[in-house]
This record gives sequence, C-alpha cells and structure tokens, in this order.
Amino acid sequence: MTEVVLSGIWKAFDDVDVIKGVDLKIQSGEFVVFVGPSGCGKSTLLRLIAGLEELTAGEVEIGGEVVTDVAPSKRGIAMVFQSYALYPHMNVFENMSFGMRLAKASKQETKRRVHEAADILQLTPLLDRLPKQLSGGQRQRVAIGRAIVRDPRVFLFDEPLSNLDAALRVATRIEIAKLHQSMSHTTMIYVTHDQVEAMTLADRIIVLNDGVIEQVGTPIDLYDHPINLFVARFIGSPAMNLVPCLIDSTEPKATVTPTNGNPISVNLPVTADAVGSNGTLGIRPEDFEIGNEATAIVSGDIDIVEVLGEFTMIYVDCGLVEPVLAKLDGNVPAKIGDRVHLTAPIAKLHLFDSNEQAFRRTHLSEPGS
Repeated sequence: MTEVVLSGIWKAFDDVDVIKGVDLKIQSGEFVVFVGPSGCGKSTLLRLIAGLEELTAGEVEIGGEVVTDVAPSKRGIAMVFQSYALYPHMNVFENMSFGMRLAKASKQETKRRVHEAADILQLTPLLDRLPKQLSGGQRQRVAIGRAIVRDPRVFLFDEPLSNLDAALRVATRIEIAKLHQSMSHTTMIYVTHDQVEAMTLADRIIVLNDGVIEQVGTPIDLYDHPINLFVARFIGSPAMNLVPCLIDSTEPKATVTPTNGNPISVNLPVTADAVGSNGTLGIRPEDFEIGNEATAIVSGDIDIVEVLGEFTMIYVDCGLVEPVLAKLDGNVPAKIGDRVHLTAPIAKLHLFDSNEQAFRRTHLSEPGS
C-alpha cells in the first residue's frame, strides 16, 4: 500500500511559475484524477511526481519515503503516456517484458508476470503479434501491460486515451476501470481533460487551474457542490448555465432575481452582506424543466433544437450573452421560435457571489483535502 504526499510543490520554468504551492495527500490504493484546462499544470504535476521534472521547491513522498532527490527508476512508479512508444520490431510479449529484461529478472519470473498482465488486459492471444498488427486500443493496452509487469507502487497515466477514437476510448476506459479493480492495492494517478473519464474512473478528482488546486472531492461532490464558478463551469457536460442575478434578501429564505427572470427562493445560506449585490445563478441543463411564466427562472425563444432520442437539447435566447441550454428527457415537441419558460427544483440551484465563490449548503471539499 502506497500513499503519495505532495508538500509545498512549486515548479517554475525560467521566471514563469507553473505549479504554485500544491499540497495534496493521495491515499494508498486510491484512483485520483487530475483535470483542468490546457496549461493548468496537470501533466507537469504528474511529471514532478514521477521525477521527470525537477522541483523548484517542495517535497514528494511515496510510501512514507521522501523521493524528491531519487531517480525516476528508483521511485517504484510506472508511467503510461499518450504515445504508445512500442518497439516496432518487438512482438507484444517482448515489448511487455522489456523492462524486466533490462532489470535482469529471471526468464521464469518475466514470463509469469507478462502472462498475468496479458490475462488482465485480454492480450494473451496477441502476445506473438507486432505493434503494426494491433489496433490503437490494443497498442495502448500493451503499453499499460508493460507498466503492470514492473509491479509498481504507483501508476501514473498521462492522458492515455487521447489518441484513440470515441469507441476505443470507451472500451479502453472500461479496461482501465477493471485494472483498478483487479489491482486495488496500487495507487493510480491519472491526467485527463475528458470529464467522462474523470467522472467514471476517479475515487477523487483534483481540479487544477493556473497551477493551483481549486477543489478536491469525489466526482458527485464536485458535480453537486462546486466550490466556485471555475469548478462549476468545468465539471459537468454539457456545462452549467450561468445566469447573472441580483441577490435580493436572506429572510425568511434567500431570494434572487435572475436577469430577465422572476424573483425566486434559493435554499442556500446567503450572508447578509451579500444582499443587494450581483451574483450568478447556476443551473445544470439536465435540471431544467418546462414550467409556466409565473414560476419560470428564465424565459425565452428557442434558437436551436437537437433531438437525440434519449433526450432533447434546446438552446433558448433569454436575452443573455449566451443562450441557455436545457437538456430534457425524451423527444420533446419543441420547435425553433417557440416561447418556453424554464424552471428547476430549488435543491438543484447553485448561487455564486460577486467574487465567484459558492454559497454552499454544507461544508464539503476544500483545495488540497
């Protein structure tokens, strides 16, 4: 069992700070996913854990051992990259066993580990094939298998599915989920920009922005209780609708008036000093319902209708900077130009103050927890 602890991690390239004082504890056997926009520092942070980049300041601890100055090969980690990086002249068995042969492991032990990994990843029938005879998903599984045979303390994945097409991404994502189940003792850290990967694979998600941690929590924690506007925008697909509003009162229940909408109650702990200030009301597209004019949060004319069978997406011009998106169950009889009134359950509403911080029902995940 291997815990990973990051303490005061800083990384600068010349005079540009890329990672800015990250503190994080990853539990033994946990599957943690780093997400964030391009350039937020998630891959750099992974490379710092691996020892492929030198720290500017701070300390990395793996399994109770400070490894800040330990070579990558001695840290007990295995890394899977975007690129498969397979040797084209070696078959699958030879590619998977290459690291063990370099380490001068016995032929018997090498064969045992390769076959164990091949069984986990359903590669046994392919062990004699060359990389050029494999699909993209199979090649990525070989790269993962090559990491497995090393029996690492920590797995590091750097966007391993980004080069695959949609169908292969789904299939390989399922394989990685099964891998975690079968190797539950092994700590896994995974970098992606794909929310579906993050939400389906992670025990916890770490949301990074401009080199700092915005929020840490379970997928459902971040979905239901984003700590600020950045996390609210980033977690969820389609993205949360953000409607400017005026915070009217706190008693007996807090009320807000959305731009071009009706005053509504929000069951949230709004502070007295926020009354009279501007805020942002957040509503996820899947939480919208068709209502009536008197109870509508927002009303407008339909701009675009997307019928997808299981649900219908409608884009509504409510007089805001961007159209409001509602994701409605089933095949909804909606036409471009129709007037619609959208409402949502009070318990599903999110409210953010003028500093983009959430008014929260309960105290949940904070950065670095």
